[in-house]
Amino acid sequence: MALELARALAATERDDNLHVARLLLLMSAHAGDKGRPIEGLTKLAKLDFLLRYPNCLERALVSDGKDPRKADVTEFERTTIESKMVRFRYGPWDYRYRRWVALMVARGLVIVGVKGNTVQLWPTPAGQAMATVLSGQEPLEDLAARAKLVAKSFGNRNGTNLKNFVYATFPELTDMKWGEEINI
Repeated sequence: MALELARALAATERDDNLHVARLLLLMSAHAGDKGRPIEGLTKLAKLDFLLRYPNCLERALVSDGKDPRKADVTEFERTTIESKMVRFRYGPWDYRYRRWVALMVARGLVIVGVKGNTVQLWPTPAGQAMATVLSGQEPLEDLAARAKLVAKSFGNRNGTNLKNFVYATFPELTDMKWGEEINI
């Protein structure tokens, strides 16, 4: 039974659709009514770090002087982290972001542009509509609410400010070796 559960969890982690849905919810929450893009893959990774790790979101809210109860973290989420992120040069990062963004672009859910040297990402009208449908599905309602909380609480920071905030809030990340899995 335990082996079957481990295999099911591993299969879920490898399923691009789960990650695409989460990122689409995050981009949609960030865009809001004004269609505001996420500026940079590094910023996307930092915002997603807070979304994927609800216990870290809670800690970030405390560090930012906000109420951590807004994260609505369940006891299960405090002790189990299903997803893996890896320590890279710019902090928490999943090597599959470029793949997931490419999948969203290919499906017509996200537009990618460049402003100066910065990649900009925002959902298309079809992406916004899909995010609305996803956020209304019971298994994803909590994730959608957290995506809005992450976007509202941290989305106004630029990538460098957000990176510095993550390192200040999670100093243990700076001592990790590149390529090491993050276990906070």
